[in-house]
Amino acid sequence: MSAAQAERFVRALAEANPAPKTELAFSSPYTLLVAVALSAQATDVSVNKATATLFREADTPAAMVALGEEGLARHIRSIGLWKGKARNVIALSRQLLDQHGGEVPADREALEALPGVGRKTANVVLNVAFGAEAMAVDTHIFRLGNRTGLAPGKTPREVEEGLMRRVPPDLLRDAHHWLILHGRYICKARMPECWHCVAREACNYGDKVLWPPAKSPAK
Repeated sequence: MSAAQAERFVRALAEANPAPKTELAFSSPYTLLVAVALSAQATDVSVNKATATLFREADTPAAMVALGEEGLARHIRSIGLWKGKARNVIALSRQLLDQHGGEVPADREALEALPGVGRKTANVVLNVAFGAEAMAVDTHIFRLGNRTGLAPGKTPREVEEGLMRRVPPDLLRDAHHWLILHGRYICKARMPECWHCVAREACNYGDKVLWPPAKSPAK
C-alpha cells in the first residue's frame, strides 16, 4: 500500500467516526490499567461486566491490595485466565503503591515493569489515559495491518512500527481506536464485511467480500 493509499484508508475511518474511544469502562488511569490487563484473551463486554462490580469495591491500588487475590477473584472468574490476572493485578497494585505513590506512571519503561503489563497494555494506557501517540497492536490490528497492506509485519512490533510510519501525524492520537474497532466489527477474522467498509477503495486485500453471503432458505 502506498503512502497516499494509507492516508486515504485512515482518513476514511476518521471521517466515519470522528470521536472514537475505547469500549472498556474506566474512570481513572488506574481503572483503565486494570481493565486492559484483564482484557487479554477476553472481550471488552466480559471485562466491563466484571469491573462494574469490581470497581465499586476497589478502584484504587490501595483498595485492590486490601481486597486481595481471593476478593478480586470473586469478580473476575468469568474472564479467561482469571487466576493469573488476579495475581498480576494485586502485584501491580502493590508495586504502584511501593514505587509510584499509588499513581499510574505516564512512562513506558515504568509501565512495562509492572507485573503482567506488556507493550500492548502500556500503549493503550499511554494513549488513552495520557494522550500519547502510541499504537496498541492487538489481534484485530495485526490482522488488519497485514490483510489490507496498511502495515504488513510478521510480529505485532513490526506492525506497530509500520503504522507509526504510515498513519498521518495528525491522526496518530486516535488511530489505534479506529483500527481496533474496524478490525472488530468490519474487517473480521472469518470474513471481512467489505460491502460496508468505508475504506475499501484504498485497501489492497485481493479477496474482498463485496456482497453479504446469501442466507439459507428457511426450512
